[in-house]
Amino acid sequence: MAATVAVPVTPTESDPDRFVSEEDSRGNEAEEEGGQHMGPAAGVTHSRLSKLPLTRIKALMKADPDVSLASQESVFIIAKATELFVEMIAKDALVYAQQGKRKTLQRKDLDNAIEAIDEFAFLEGTLD
Repeated sequence: MAATVAVPVTPTESDPDRFVSEEDSRGNEAEEEGGQHMGPAAGVTHSRLSKLPLTRIKALMKADPDVSLASQESVFIIAKATELFVEMIAKDALVYAQQGKRKTLQRKDLDNAIEAIDEFAFLEGTLD
């Protein structure tokens, strides 16, 4: 009598799905259940995982005279870091907007977040 054992498979470094967050995977499952199958040629790409336009990020990177080449991976990492930075400063500024009983972020909320949080000290004076 043979028994079968289910062993969980961990993703390897060559697994393209390793970049997919939990929210993205839930969204992908919902799309698949909705009958919208992408097909094998439409694998996970960096552009689907980034909310910012990668071509614009690459153009900004190449505007720096010290940058001659930018790989797709480096462009993706810069785009992802930018998204996380904008999300973090927006959440911190939202706290100040809510203290003022507002739902809309204003410049003064960003100024307050920059002044109050040490991580944003490098931004002081940039909005002037």
